[in-house]
Amino acid sequence: MSRSLRADAQANHDRLLEVAARTLAQKGPDASLKAIAAEAGVGIGTLYRRFPTREDLIEAIYRNETARLSESAAELLQTSAPIPALRAWMEAFVDYMQTKQGMADALPAILATREGLRLHSREALGNAVAMLLAAGIDAGELREDASTNDVLMALGGITLISGHEHQRDLASRLVSLLLDSLSTRAVDARKSTAQD
Repeated sequence: MSRSLRADAQANHDRLLEVAARTLAQKGPDASLKAIAAEAGVGIGTLYRRFPTREDLIEAIYRNETARLSESAAELLQTSAPIPALRAWMEAFVDYMQTKQGMADALPAILATREGLRLHSREALGNAVAMLLAAGIDAGELREDASTNDVLMALGGITLISGHEHQRDLASRLVSLLLDSLSTRAVDARKSTAQD
């Protein structure tokens, strides 16, 4: 009996995080916690028992979304070739950053005061990108000099520009340009042009 209660509690926890992430991405940091609880199908008391403060909820969303994105790299490589896997991951990164923008006012203070949170997130995302790049390099599809840090910085710039412009399609076009620049096809084309 206690196992089903724990499973129910975990399901409530997961549903709260999913609804809260979506709501904050759409409505920003002033989204109603009562409305989040109602949409997740739980009482406001359940939300506050799990997350006593708005900051606790935002930290949990941030950790959950970071873990989900990071873990998706291995899953994508199991079902897709390296370049389509990297593209799908980059598109998911854009969505992840849009979720973070909904928490933009509160997140800097949380990252500054919750020890190790920023470093943990960077490491998790860096490991995911490194895995995707290594698969592409091993397959001969991505440049050998492709750098994890460069890719993360480029993705950060893409999300900043497209988020400022409120254009999701712009982000996808820029992701395509980034992928093209990482492809061995681009390197081969430059070599061929230089030889002509």
